Amino acid sequence: MTTHQHHGYEYVDEGRGPVLLLLHGLFGALSNWQDVVDEFRADYRVVIPLLPIYDMPLAQAGVPGLVKYVEGFVAAIGLPDSLTVLGNSLGGHVALVYALHNPDRVARLVLTGSSGLFEDSMGGSFPKRGNYQFVQERVRFTFYDPTIATKELVDEVFSVTNSNAKCLRIIAIARSAQRHNLSRELRRVAVPVLLVWGLNDTITPPPVAHEFARLLPQATLRFLDHCGHAPMMERPAAFNRCLRQFLSQPAPVVAIAA
Repeated sequence: MTTHQHHGYEYVDEGRGPVLLLLHGLFGALSNWQDVVDEFRADYRVVIPLLPIYDMPLAQAGVPGLVKYVEGFVAAIGLPDSLTVLGNSLGGHVALVYALHNPDRVARLVLTGSSGLFEDSMGGSFPKRGNYQFVQERVRFTFYDPTIATKELVDEVFSVTNSNAKCLRIIAIARSAQRHNLSRELRRVAVPVLLVWGLNDTITPPPVAHEFARLLPQATLRFLDHCGHAPMMERPAAFNRCLRQFLSQPAPVVAIAA
């Protein structure tokens, strides 16, 4: 994937057609969505902003600050209305709040391992600076198949957690996500929502997916077996099949109810 720079934003922008706006999670990266980009860029315009999780002003480090960042990004590159917004983990949380704040811009939502109701961040504890084994265990905790947690991926997370400044932002954002519970607001999300969940997700376990499905008025829930917290990485073919089926259905532009 080629990244672009525009008005201070770094992002991927590939393909033409209806826009898929993809949002990564707390320890995520643009590359988390590689298989989605490869599958859908022939038929869709796939756009992925690099969220400023590690370097945004500390006072703004939280879900509201990330939503404002996405709003600014969408305006800066001139994305049209009727977006399909996909979010993994924290990215799902940001997608939901973005949709609540911008009901006229979002036609569909796709959530996978989303926070917003409950999440067990880093396996129940915040990152420990300088402890490679701890980071390795926590990254493996993300996946059903621990071999997905390659040395390259672990090294990337370790380099982040080895910075005091980055750790402060990670902790601030994680705590903001835990405080920002959406259970009372989800009924106002009136657009179709696809929930694709790993049956073996230990960070946002299956009961969380069932609760999202109960609270969202137009939710479709799909579970993937032998899959943890990042289905688009661990079960990409199955994830893409679910996504394509969902996108093939007509999506009327529906305003979010007051």
